[in-house]
Amino acid sequence: MSARRFYGPGIPGVNPADLRGKLIVIEGPDGSGRSTQIDMLTDWLEARGHAIAQMGLRRSTLVSGELESAKAGNILSKTTMSLFYATDFADQLENRIIPALKAGFIVLADRYIYTLMARDIVRGADPAWVEDLYGIALVPDAVFSLRVRPENLVERVFQKSQQLDHWESGMDLGLDLDMFKSFIKYKRRLQRLFDGMRKRYDFHVVNGNRSARAIQKELRREIEKVVGTAEPVAS
Repeated sequence: MSARRFYGPGIPGVNPADLRGKLIVIEGPDGSGRSTQIDMLTDWLEARGHAIAQMGLRRSTLVSGELESAKAGNILSKTTMSLFYATDFADQLENRIIPALKAGFIVLADRYIYTLMARDIVRGADPAWVEDLYGIALVPDAVFSLRVRPENLVERVFQKSQQLDHWESGMDLGLDLDMFKSFIKYKRRLQRLFDGMRKRYDFHVVNGNRSARAIQKELRREIEKVVGTAEPVAS
């Protein structure tokens, strides 16, 4: 990979050359199995002597609680929601991701700016404005996008929580009065946006309709190219 860099101006005072760790992103919609894959990757990489840190959406101690409360009322405006998530990301970038990379950790990101950008754009945000908003982001060492058919996603979500989420179904967009139909339409729109991002952001698209084991095997093979090998941890 080329030298570490930001997508835009970045974080003031941070020299990307000082960040000697690796940033690996696993993207994919709810129900795609991201968390399962990241847990498996963490165990695998730690067993090989790598130090691991994780990040994900809505994990900032600065705004995550307020964001959850606002979402629960289903009344967030599009711009307010966008700025909430951008603040959540910026706080984690400055206080979790960058320190971990400075210390030489492998950071596994359970989604990154791409989901946030796609959500904003599908809700009518200007793509140029969204790109500027996330110009603080570091360019990852690898991005893996789990692609799952919307029909499979809805089955998995129901199996996990027995209900669909207002925002993850795109109900705020008025796509359909029926939440199930809205979910399918919303996920298809997001999928088209991700397909359009693939070349620009150098995604490695992974067929997420397969078994967790098959997906993990592919991820490990590709990630080993990025991080190399480390000495196994003594038992």
